[in-house]
Amino acid sequence: MPLLNKLASAPRRAPAGDPAARSLTRLRTAVTLFFALDGFLFAGWVVRIPAIKQQTGSSASDLGLALLGVSAGAVVTMTLTGRLCHRFGSHTVTVGAAVLLSLSIALPALTHSALALGLVLLVFGAAYGAINVAMNSAAVDLVAALRRPVMPAFHAAFSLGGMVGAGLGGLVASGLSPAAHLLGLTVVGLLLTAAAGPVLLRHPSPVPPESLPAAPASGRRRIDGRSRRTVTLFGVIALCTAYGEGALADWGALHLAQDLDAHPGVAAAGYALFALTMTAGRLSGTAMLERLGQTRTLVVGGATAAVGMLLGALAPTVWAALLGFAVTGLGLANIFPVAVDRAGALAGPAGVAAASTLGYGGMLLGPPVIGFLAEWFSLPAALTTVALLAAAAAALGYRARHASAARAL
Repeated sequence: MPLLNKLASAPRRAPAGDPAARSLTRLRTAVTLFFALDGFLFAGWVVRIPAIKQQTGSSASDLGLALLGVSAGAVVTMTLTGRLCHRFGSHTVTVGAAVLLSLSIALPALTHSALALGLVLLVFGAAYGAINVAMNSAAVDLVAALRRPVMPAFHAAFSLGGMVGAGLGGLVASGLSPAAHLLGLTVVGLLLTAAAGPVLLRHPSPVPPESLPAAPASGRRRIDGRSRRTVTLFGVIALCTAYGEGALADWGALHLAQDLDAHPGVAAAGYALFALTMTAGRLSGTAMLERLGQTRTLVVGGATAAVGMLLGALAPTVWAALLGFAVTGLGLANIFPVAVDRAGALAGPAGVAAASTLGYGGMLLGPPVIGFLAEWFSLPAALTTVALLAAAAAALGYRARHASAARAL
């Protein structure tokens, strides 16, 4: 786990043996592990979608409707998780959601119809939505306490977990049944939660440094109409790029296997490659932001992802499509973290929550939309919408170039 340890190392300079610094280090390690676990479990599910599709006898549109269960479950819990975090704390909700996510990932392999699949995916989606809002809320508190823009590092851990989960799925795809594979993921998820969860449960969310402006007692910032519109704009940017991540996660392997006749292991490796380049892009995200600035990072990233996805969707060979997936991962890597960060700079935690909810909504709504479009047209044509939305994110990022970086009170 050396890379995770590097991601989780606390950057704050403090005297050796400082209890506060040690507490922040432990918290950051634990939160990083939950981001990695989320990516690992989600990727483990998506690489088995082709096998689950065959097992349930679903058409592309049937599968799209079933995948809508993930979206519905997640959107509902995302609107409630903020209140749960306010009442019980983001750390407690993160641990509870991780347990539910680990248990629910085994359910899809037990289904034999599209209807049953959609119903169990409601539970999986609820857990997925809850853990994403809760762990991002915990990360926001840590970013404030550490006084460094380290949000891309947490998202890099998610991508790293996705890469490992997809790579492992590719290795076992031809030799292990979906039920055995997903049950194994349940065991891994529960063990990691048992290891990292107590750290979060023992330590409350850190209090931001006194040098930062204090939030009102309610925990919410009052923002004017212009700032609210700008926060929504950044949320739409996050949605456009997360749509692509969700589409590749759920349909990338199927595109390689169905349209390009790739071996099941190679098809699963497509998402692993996408996750690998996204991880690399996020690990270098801080340096990129320092060199290019936020606006150019958004514009260049969106344009790169658009070109990459056009290649990935329309390439006539497996290897050209894999190259397109890799380029898409590099382009999308830092757009979501930057959009969430800028929304938070304008409106504090409320801005982060709004942008994150829109963004994850895009990730969850993308797969069913791709399914419907694939039924009406073709899967390659449906995947070109990822390129269109990535280009839209670049245009919106340029439009938002004059947004104030100051927090709105």
